[in-house]
Amino acid sequence: MLIIGAIFVAAALGTVVVIMATAGAGTTGVARSLELVSHRPDSRTVAKSELGARDRFVLPFEDGLKGVAHRLSPSGTTERLAAGLDRAGNPPAWPVERIYGAKGVGLLGGAALGLLFGGLSLLGLLAAAGLGAAAFFLPDLLIYNSALRRQEEVRRGFADALDMLTVCVESGQGFDAALGQVARNVTGPIGGEFARVMAEFQIGKSRSEAFQSMARRNTAPEVKNFVSALVQADRLGVPIAGVLREQTKEMRVIRRQLAEEKAQKVAVKVIFPVLVCIFPVIFVVILGPAAINIARVLG
Repeated sequence: MLIIGAIFVAAALGTVVVIMATAGAGTTGVARSLELVSHRPDSRTVAKSELGARDRFVLPFEDGLKGVAHRLSPSGTTERLAAGLDRAGNPPAWPVERIYGAKGVGLLGGAALGLLFGGLSLLGLLAAAGLGAAAFFLPDLLIYNSALRRQEEVRRGFADALDMLTVCVESGQGFDAALGQVARNVTGPIGGEFARVMAEFQIGKSRSEAFQSMARRNTAPEVKNFVSALVQADRLGVPIAGVLREQTKEMRVIRRQLAEEKAQKVAVKVIFPVLVCIFPVIFVVILGPAAINIARVLG
């Protein structure tokens, strides 16, 4: 009995020591109250029974699809998607993780659609694999298409923005103030690009770094040439007004050449509608009555 009593006493003392040690490790008093006030519970610290249906069912399923998309994507896909989103203007509703979620949903939906129409046969399995792969790569295609459209808009609006920038600098404004004028008054993607450059100035980036980031986000050769000339002028100490004037002249020549190029392409592009849509109608109108008369005579 004495041995059993000693064991219980030792266990009680050990429990008290452990409780005191763990209580002393954390904060107490006002600091503990402030921690409780500022604590923001999330889905990992709250019991599952207290979560909503979306947090219990939808979000884990979505995370699983994102994981599948991550595993099926080759290495470097995240950087490629981020670069594509940069060229597309970084839509706020579509970050990289949501793109992965869309790829996972597309893979599952495409496979299910193929099995629905083809059934559990060889044709159905092939259709499921094909539709799943097509839906899996559909977000990449949409990002690429959106980036192409935005880059074309940047290319069309860059000449006007450069004209305004040159006029502002030559009228006596500082370069940063002229950039602000362009960012506020020029509409379209190019205005957003100059606004982003101004924001990078404000967070501490140098002029060269901000404009080089702009060149990386855009594939238009005019933007890259402008950034290259501006960075070289900044490094060598050349007056920016002269550089802007020369760039503006070059942009006018490039814009005229682009207009002439598009005018030369019109003749080629018109051939296919004419052959497919207009020539058959002309043949029907001209040869139709003759064919009817021939049929009557021979009949």
